[in-house]
Amino acid sequence: MRIVVLAGGIGGARFLRGLRQAAPDADITVIGNTGDDIHLFGLKVCPDLDTVMYTLGGGIDEERGWGRTDESFRVKDELAEYGVGPEWFGLGDRDFATHIVRTQMLGAGYPLSAVTEALCARWKPGVRLIPMTDDRVETHVAVDVDGESRAVHFQEYWVKMRASVPAQAVVPVGADQAKPAPGVLDAIAGADVIVFPPSNPVVSVGTILAVPGIREAIAYAGVPVVGLSPIVGDAPVRGMADKVLAAVGVESTAAAVARHYGSGLLDGWLVDSVDAGVVDEVEAAGIRCRAVPLMMTDVDATAEMARQALALAEEVRA
Repeated sequence: MRIVVLAGGIGGARFLRGLRQAAPDADITVIGNTGDDIHLFGLKVCPDLDTVMYTLGGGIDEERGWGRTDESFRVKDELAEYGVGPEWFGLGDRDFATHIVRTQMLGAGYPLSAVTEALCARWKPGVRLIPMTDDRVETHVAVDVDGESRAVHFQEYWVKMRASVPAQAVVPVGADQAKPAPGVLDAIAGADVIVFPPSNPVVSVGTILAVPGIREAIAYAGVPVVGLSPIVGDAPVRGMADKVLAAVGVESTAAAVARHYGSGLLDGWLVDSVDAGVVDEVEAAGIRCRAVPLMMTDVDATAEMARQALALAEEVRA
């Protein structure tokens, strides 16, 4: 079975760990979000790609869900002593090594997709990880602060500001000019199943779909496209997805997110058991829907979610 997954950071990475257990013999290709990428301290940082790589490769800090395990922050502290920021973004000492290697390779002329493949040769995540594009795309958020309108990088909005002010708009800057990275469209065309994990539908999956050609390839792939709701009981399972959903005019409900993706793209949708009441509403929108437990409490629970997603795909196919 050839499975393609569109993944953001923590939620996508943890789902992938369950999917790998649920379908150990499957050929899994992960198209990773790069809209969260940022340049810090002269280095190219790819938070979502690294979170997938570290999580599946056994190097993630399980408690935080991002960064390396057994991490220290001496370099960050030293930079702060020099007055070099930003102090709000926590790059650890071991994590710095990844960004140094990536930046050196990019500087030598290698595209991000080739660099990601080289980094994965160390971590052996058990999936093929491809960035959505080799081109520079950065998600920016329009906000009003003290009566002044300005645009900030998504990382500043999410990490520094903690989404404490309403997002007026979310823009994947550069996405409209980007091209899918080598292998992305081929993976979609060759897939048996395409999965949207419980990642942020706006700044993770949505940013991937904003790259011209990717949404169209998925819509016309002719295979089941199944998603899992990141909203449980009208609230995000993790993070602050409700803040960016509001910016694009979407309610923070499992049914609204399904309609946001749309029946032209999505064939099946899993909602949590507590949201069983919206199943008929989603199906009325032309999307087959089932209610199952969707809390990723451990790998076994996540693997069962993945099995349910694959079962729904087979139901759609039939």
